Amino acid sequence: MEYASSKFAVVGLSKAMAKELIEKGIRVNTVCPGSTWTPLEVSGGLLEEDIPDHGSACIMNRAAQPYEIAGIYVYLASEEASYVTCGVFGVDGGMQNA
Repeated sequence: MEYASSKFAVVGLSKAMAKELIEKGIRVNTVCPGSTWTPLEVSGGLLEEDIPDHGSACIMNRAAQPYEIAGIYVYLASEEASYVTCGVFGVDGGMQNA
């Protein structure tokens, strides 16, 4: 429950910041990645018995590779996203719909 509430707080904070900072030309968006394979997972981030099921909570039934998430950050930093602010982008393999 603590994890979920902290994520909800980050989304709320980013929306408030987007409204506050737009007058200064600063856009604020939130990226909500799902389970992702990183060196952390296999070096103590997950219990050994949880590694085979990492990412199974989403409808794609697997964790993402970092390159599958990177594109949203590149997009948001680009001029193509010049009219995007206060957005929440789930890159989670369908976890929110599972």
